[in-house]
Amino acid sequence: MILRHRHLERARYLRREATPAERDLWKRLRFRQVSNAKFRRQRPIGRYIVDFVCLEAKLIVEIDGSQHADRVSYDEERTRFLEAIGFRVMRFWNGELLAQPHHVMEQIFTAVSERLRQQRD
Repeated sequence: MILRHRHLERARYLRREATPAERDLWKRLRFRQVSNAKFRRQRPIGRYIVDFVCLEAKLIVEIDGSQHADRVSYDEERTRFLEAIGFRVMRFWNGELLAQPHHVMEQIFTAVSERLRQQRD
């Protein structure tokens, strides 16, 4: 119970302290703007908190800053765990999102559409 409470508190903190890239992406994902899919932000999944997740498509979108260059093995472990429970994890760099938002959104749109179509078939 204590761990879950800490996760929720940390997720709330991360929502309040979002990076400019995270705020920008959230404006583009919220209100079912991508394939009518509902995204959530800073959502606990297992022992991790993911940046953005569409539960119905089982798709996670991570926006990575420069600190992730030093955490490669941690991110790989995290991705393996999330993929093992059925999620697809997409990672984009902050700069990539800020410089080419339409390119990033196109990739997310394609992934959401494919995942939702696979689940219907």
